[in-house]
Amino acid sequence: MSLAYTDLTKGILFIMDGSPYEVLETHFLRMQQRKAVVQTKIRNLMTGKILDRNFQASDFFEEAEIERKNAIFIYESKGQYWFHDEGNTKNRFLIGADLLGDQGKFLKPDTKVTTMVFNDKVIKVDIPVKMEFKVIEAPPAIRGNTSQGGTKTVVIEGGAKVNVPLFVNEGETIRINTQTGEYVERV
Repeated sequence: MSLAYTDLTKGILFIMDGSPYEVLETHFLRMQQRKAVVQTKIRNLMTGKILDRNFQASDFFEEAEIERKNAIFIYESKGQYWFHDEGNTKNRFLIGADLLGDQGKFLKPDTKVTTMVFNDKVIKVDIPVKMEFKVIEAPPAIRGNTSQGGTKTVVIEGGAKVNVPLFVNEGETIRINTQTGEYVERV
C-alpha cells in the first residue's frame, strides 16, 4: 500500500531507502505562499537511530510489512540473547545486546516478549512494561538517612541495579517499569 506524506502519523511504519521506519512525531506546517510540509521525527527500526525529516506532497512511501510474533527468552551469554518462538522450542534465534539496549538487563528466563519481524529478520523486541523481580542484595536502611530522598540502590535478579525506597529489603519481590528502569511497587 502506498502512503502519502499526510499519512505519516504517529505509530505508522513505512519504508524509506530500503529500511523500515516508525513515525514518532508529526507536525503539519504550512507557510505563506509555500507548499505544505510535514515535519516528522522518525526512528530507523534496523539501527534505532532517530532522524528529523520534512516531507512534501511529492513524497510517497510504501507501508512496511512488519509481522509481530510472540517469543520466549531463554538465556543470555556474552551479550547475546537467545529466544525461541512461542509454542516451538526448536525454532531458536539470537538477538545482540545492541538491538535490545537497556531492556536486556530486565530479561528473565521464560519471559514472554513480542518481536517485530521485517524481511524474515527480527528488528525489535518489546519486553513487558512491568515485571516482578526478587531483590538479591539490599543494604540495610539506616534510620534518619533520608537526605537523598529516602532511596537506596539494590541488586535484583539478573544483576540490574535499581533505586528503591528504604523499606525494601533483601529477599522481597518488587515490580519494575522496564522502559524507565524505575521502581513501581513492592509485591
